[in-house]
Amino acid sequence: MTYVTPENDDTSIHTEEMPFLPPEELIPFVEHYFRRREAYLQQLKNHPSFLYVLEPNVLIERADQFRTAFRSVLPDSAFYYAVKSNNHPEVARTLLKAGFGLDVSSGLELQMALDLNAKEIIFSGPGKTPGELQLAARNSDRVTVLLDSFNELHRLETVAESTKTRVNAGVRLTTNPNGLWRKFGILPDQLIEFWQTARTCSHVSLNGIQFHTSWNLTATAQTDYIGFLGKLLSEMPDNLKENLTFIDVGGGYWPKQGEWLHPSTGPQAMLQKMDKRTPDVSKAHHQCPAEPIEVFAQKIGQAIQRHIFPVTACRIFFEPGRWICNDSMHLLMTVVDQKGTDLVITDAGTNAIGWERFETDYFPVLNLTRPALTEKPCYILGSLCTPHDVWGYSYFGQDIRVGDVLMIPTQGAYTYSLRQNFIKPIPEVVII
Repeated sequence: MTYVTPENDDTSIHTEEMPFLPPEELIPFVEHYFRRREAYLQQLKNHPSFLYVLEPNVLIERADQFRTAFRSVLPDSAFYYAVKSNNHPEVARTLLKAGFGLDVSSGLELQMALDLNAKEIIFSGPGKTPGELQLAARNSDRVTVLLDSFNELHRLETVAESTKTRVNAGVRLTTNPNGLWRKFGILPDQLIEFWQTARTCSHVSLNGIQFHTSWNLTATAQTDYIGFLGKLLSEMPDNLKENLTFIDVGGGYWPKQGEWLHPSTGPQAMLQKMDKRTPDVSKAHHQCPAEPIEVFAQKIGQAIQRHIFPVTACRIFFEPGRWICNDSMHLLMTVVDQKGTDLVITDAGTNAIGWERFETDYFPVLNLTRPALTEKPCYILGSLCTPHDVWGYSYFGQDIRVGDVLMIPTQGAYTYSLRQNFIKPIPEVVII
């Protein structure tokens, strides 16, 4: 029984087909951060520009909102923060205090979780090394390993036997049998064989199933797979269903703002980049809207109650990352050079985020020194020796000059974790 990925994949949408980002959504977003400008500017009095600013209270608010939404429909559920989305220790520490467990994807992340005294840890990801599996086995009272292949099952059995432990485990099912996503998990058709093989491994207790769909602007991919999984499980042996203690729905929930994109994002942008042409910044920004997390919870909860619970009674695990940490971290930088009214250079380099995010993704650049709710065209560029060091093509403010402090809000997800030592230093993190 093979799962076929739906053809209406959100990632295939071009900007010409996307709705515009409405001003009535953008302006309140900008206003919110301008109201707190003094709290952000205060940080530069004691720390050099440029900075990451982390707000733990935002993490707690998001964690509470996520948990409340899902427990309203699935009371027996557990939550594990996906450390890879932002691996700053204070983020994980804050979420542990908020009652979350941790989802880790490497030995480095696992060691950090153990050092933080996490009591509930999910260890996921492909290609786990014997050393990483040994670390998990030595801490089997706190770690559940999500197995990614038959070979990994045998490696875990060998390691667990050598450490004289019995390790709790689940198995990941791939949600796409084609292309690059095949690297994750086993094919659903292999579940019975995997289960039977695991029963011969006396040091591995296989009692869970995980799947993960990514870039979820809506709950459709998740509910579709839950329906498929319910049918798959209904055809499984009774002893498999009776021994399931958890099903892990993974993460991939998009933040409430949805995805904001520059007008030049899409096929035309690639042509402009190759031809070294200036992108058109005169058009409105685009938005791929995202469903509120409460809608995700209702739809996923209903799907689980309809397709899973009639087949097997188990707990439901969730692994939110991006949705939890996205709004908790911001970037502060200073204008150090101005080459015209339409081009400035900041002291910040995009090595701090690790990828060329802002050539396509739109986040408003806020001039905290000269705030205004008017957006003006201007190239906001970094100080790295590469033309792809781009922060944005416009800013909110009265004007922009050398010495002005700029802010790019909501940079908590898949930026800090991807930072790299390239040309310029990595910025300090200040917690407020």
